[in-house]
Amino acid sequence: MTQTFGDVRWRTLGDAGKPPVVLCHGTPFSSYVWRAVARSLARHYEVFLWDMPGYGASAQYDGQDVSLAAQGQVFASLLDHWGLESPLVVAHDFGGAVSLRAHLLHGARYRALALVDPVALAPWGSPFFRLVGQHAPVFEQLPPALHRALVREYVSSASAKGLHPDVLDQLVAPWLGEAGQGAFYRQIAQSDQRFTDEVQPRYPEIDIPVLICWGEEDTWIPIAKGRELAELIPGARFELIADAGHLVQEDAPAELTTALLDFLAANRFRVPGGG
Repeated sequence: MTQTFGDVRWRTLGDAGKPPVVLCHGTPFSSYVWRAVARSLARHYEVFLWDMPGYGASAQYDGQDVSLAAQGQVFASLLDHWGLESPLVVAHDFGGAVSLRAHLLHGARYRALALVDPVALAPWGSPFFRLVGQHAPVFEQLPPALHRALVREYVSSASAKGLHPDVLDQLVAPWLGEAGQGAFYRQIAQSDQRFTDEVQPRYPEIDIPVLICWGEEDTWIPIAKGRELAELIPGARFELIADAGHLVQEDAPAELTTALLDFLAANRFRVPGGG
């Protein structure tokens, strides 16, 4: 798929014709974080995975718009491109904000929505995140070895248990090299809280089933934000995942998959309403 945002890479798992499930990743990750969950879901669903513009295998280039506003538009367009009128959607971190914006601002309809440690409520952004965002051009000039060490440390901190070295290598790889280094700081520089402020007042309008899963050891976004979000969305269910940090897919894939399978199975044949 090609838009002004560049090539968007995506793939599917499972048999066509089964109920569709779309998996949305966050930052600074890619669809790679969903690999184990996707394989399990593919036994019962047609699973769609995609890399947001500027992430993973999708296009990266100077001047690229990788803001949450752009990603929400891309996701809504991608659903149209796939011909999915009301898929089940599972979204992590910034992918949560992307899926919420697509639904509330761009008319994307979902059968049900599962949010995993989503970025959704103000205030958000760690001190490191804000520092980099304010000085992105300076960080872009870091020597490659220092940049690589910074990204590895940052990505590692998303896990409560520690990441396997091979997994860490895969997560860091898209951010290395001249294009990747620029893309890493670009996506942070464009992460403006106003893009969640625009939709936060509308969360009480959401009238589809919503599950909110949260890593009990998440040091990136406090658990309190998950509980607050669940209170804002009518009927939302909140579920803690034990022994997991922000990157729940890596820390507790079996527990997360079980929670998702139960939620998706309960809603796979639901007839979507309005909103």
